[in-house]
Formats: sequence, structure tokens, C-alpha cells
Amino acid sequence: MRIVSVIVLALAAGSSHAASYFTGAGAPGPHAVGLRVVQQYDYSRVYRGAFDHATGKAVTGERARPVQTLIWYPAQAIGNNITWGGYVRLGASEEFFGRSAGEIDAATAEFVKSQYASEAGSARARDEAAQMMLARPDARALAGKYPVVIYAPSLSASAAENADLCEQLASHGYVVLASASLGPRSRAMPTDLDGIAAQAADIAYLVAYAHTLAQADTGKLALAGYSWGGISNVFAAAADSRIKALVSLDGSVRYYPELVSTNKQVAPVRLAIPMLYLAARPRSLEEIAERGKPSTSFLNEMKYGAMLKVTLTPMEHFAFSSSYLRYASDKRYGDYTRTEVNQAHKWAVTYVQRFLDAYLKDDAAAKVFLANAPAKNGVPAHVLALEARAPIALPATLETLAVALDKDGFDDAHAAYLALRKQDSKFEPPEKAVNAWGYDLLGRGETVKAIEVFRLNTLLFPASANCFSSLGEAYEQQGSRALAVLNYRRALALDPLDEWALARLKELAPPRS
Repeated sequence: MRIVSVIVLALAAGSSHAASYFTGAGAPGPHAVGLRVVQQYDYSRVYRGAFDHATGKAVTGERARPVQTLIWYPAQAIGNNITWGGYVRLGASEEFFGRSAGEIDAATAEFVKSQYASEAGSARARDEAAQMMLARPDARALAGKYPVVIYAPSLSASAAENADLCEQLASHGYVVLASASLGPRSRAMPTDLDGIAAQAADIAYLVAYAHTLAQADTGKLALAGYSWGGISNVFAAAADSRIKALVSLDGSVRYYPELVSTNKQVAPVRLAIPMLYLAARPRSLEEIAERGKPSTSFLNEMKYGAMLKVTLTPMEHFAFSSSYLRYASDKRYGDYTRTEVNQAHKWAVTYVQRFLDAYLKDDAAAKVFLANAPAKNGVPAHVLALEARAPIALPATLETLAVALDKDGFDDAHAAYLALRKQDSKFEPPEKAVNAWGYDLLGRGETVKAIEVFRLNTLLFPASANCFSSLGEAYEQQGSRALAVLNYRRALALDPLDEWALARLKELAPPRS
């Protein structure tokens, strides 16, 4: 793991008095912002093959997956601020850590020429590169613990594509981590399940890394993602119940329902967390039909967590990235002005911050803000539309039953089961699962609780010899010999060939000679 000093980047682009095209970040919060860059590898995954896919030459050097990590955090207001050009320059080392300064300069210049100058012109690209940002490289971190946000970029994009948003969150008391969107084996990210799996694993890697940071309160953890990052973060959250909230900036979970449906692990019951979905102005039915995609929406299925959908009418998909807004030409804005789109982006950032305040900080004022009509929050007319949906109760599970019994006592598991059935008529726990639960308790020395669970199983499956045999075993472990014998005999009445019941009865109640 290599910590990269980025102090030199602060003045890399020179100075300029030209205003930025981007004005949509909003007023910063009360904290100064620090930025740390860590070059590290996920050694559990291979990134480069034995041979270069383009040249055919043998690959030398490290082949593990590179995860250049950007960390924004509340800091002391000491040191120089990074420029936007400094962020752009960081992109040149995301895939190749060993590049020299000259190689990074050349790669940065080529990227700016092909991606930014081609859209906005060289002068505009230079002006934007010189814009001062909030973050101060390697600034001393403030004391205390702060909630954590993992940001997932769009398809093949740099970790800093939404640096403005990440800085804003850090200024409001969050630790934010991001890494580049790299495909499974190269910089190009494919729009398939392999691509999602690669980025979701990167998110998981950053979650693990966050646990090493002194400022990070990993008990308060959210994922945010733009475009492709907004489908990968859903997959990551479905695999990690420690995630407390999801933010999607016009995420691809809306646009690739066929990829979501192919992974049964990404089920609504695994995503019982609040979600903020910030959407671009909707396409017409005709445009949707032309895409040839399924007409279903996974967002409609995510019913078990609070859902807040904010549709920003002036914004098309590109406008959710501040890096795009810095270089977008006027023709990109259609019927809206650059000022109107920047204003809408500012409201998007505001809703992200207040949403995270509500669900990670339990901030009462933020909850009121989210519940308000947009106009009451000061949003100008026609900028955004808000849809809020309250969560419904999760389907009952054995875990739900265990929680209820822990709260009210294990005195009558069957009564607790019947109460859950009133809430969820489809709750029918399998015999083997209930039995395994009983043996889990028995193995922990919780004999009385195990007996109640095994007794529940005999009531649910009265024709099962195995249920009575297991109940007999629990009574035997308790020292209740008579009850053990009674249940072993019930097991044999149902299945005369039950070997365990036969053996235990021979020991506990041998026939008289």
C-alpha cells in the first residue's frame, strides 16, 4: 500500500481568473476538507493476465487489481487547496501505479485533449483545470468519528468524477471513499454482470478498508453511485446488510432491469434500507420502447425500505456528474440554460446531503426537509418533483421469529409464530430449518429455548417422526427423562424404523425381562 502525496497537485494547473462552468456544488459545510490518496492492491483478485491482451507480450510487475483510493475527510484548514486539474492528473495513475511524472503528464494531456478540450476547447479546459477545489491534500484530520460514504463512479470513470459532491459531504462531516470504475481485466468497463461484479467487489474492498481509518464510523455506512455505479452499489448493498442507506444518481439499476433480474441474490428483501434515487427528466414512452429493454422497474420492487425519488427536470443523464458539467458545451443543455442545470445539480447535492443526514446521523431537521414539499424547502418551481414511499413490513422469517422470542421470551414459540402468521400469511418455515435452529440453541447450551423451538416444530409438522425425536433429545439433555421417553415413543409411533429413537429408548427405558 502506497500513500501518495498530492500536495504538488494543488498548483499544477497554474492560476486563472475565469469563472468555472460548474457552480452546482452549493455552500460548503462547517468543516475544512482533507484529501488523501492511497495506492493499494486487492491481492485477492487478478487484474492483468499473464500476457497483454493488445500486444501479446508477457506482463511484468504486479498483476493484482489496483484500487487507487481517494479519501475525503473533515480536516484542519491548513495547507493549499487542490485544483480541478490536480484531480484530473490523479486519473492517470488509477490503473498504473508505477508511472513516472512525465508519463502521468503525457497521459493527462492526452485525456484532457480527447475528453475535455474536444468538447469545450483548449482555453476552457485550461480555465477549468485551474479552478480551486475545497480539498486540502494530506491535511490533518479532525478528531472524532464520522459516518462513511462509499462513492461508485460511472462506466470506466475516474474516482474524482464527482469530487465536488464528495468534498461537500466531507465538509458536512462525512468520510468519503472512492476508486475508479475499472473493468474486470482492463480499464474498459463492460455493461454486463461481470462488470457489475468487479465494481461491487471494489465497493466491498473500500468498505473493508474504511475499517482501518481512525475517523470512520463504519456502523453508519452508505453507498452512493452515479450511472453504472448506481447499479453496482445496489448489488453491493444486497450482499452486505451493514449498509444503512443507498444513493443513486440516475443509476443504471433503473436502465438495466434485465441484469438485476438475472441475479437472484439481488432481491428486494435484501435491500430493506432507505434509498434516494435522483432521476433525470423522464424519457417518453416511445424512447423507452426504442431501447428494447424490459418495461419493469426494480425500484418498484424495493418496497421494504423508504424510497425517495427526486426527478430533476432540467437535468439529463450527463448532468449528474460535476466533471461533465465543467466541460459540457451549450448544445448539451437543450431547452435549459447552463445556469438552470447548475441550479438543479445544486439541489441534487442538497438532497443527497440531507438524505444522508437523516438516515446516517438521525438528524431531525433533515427528516423534516425530506418530508417537505419541494417549494417549502425553497426549491424553485419546475426544478424537481418528489415521490416518497413508506416501507412495508418485511416477510416474516425465522430470524424475525427469533427476534420476537428474544424480546417477549421463549415461553410460547407457537403463539409467537401464530402472531407472525397474522402479519404474513405466507410464513411457513421449513421443517429442516426449524430443526437446525433448535440444534443451534442446543449446541449453545440454551436447552430450554431449544425445547420450545423443537416443540414448535412438532406442532407445525405433527406427522414428522424426526421432530419428536429431536424434542426427545432436547428433553434428555435437560435431564427430563420421562418427557424424553414420551417423545421418543411418539417418534416411533410415526416411524417404527427411527434408529435414533430406538437406540435412546433402549438406553432410557429398556424393556422388562
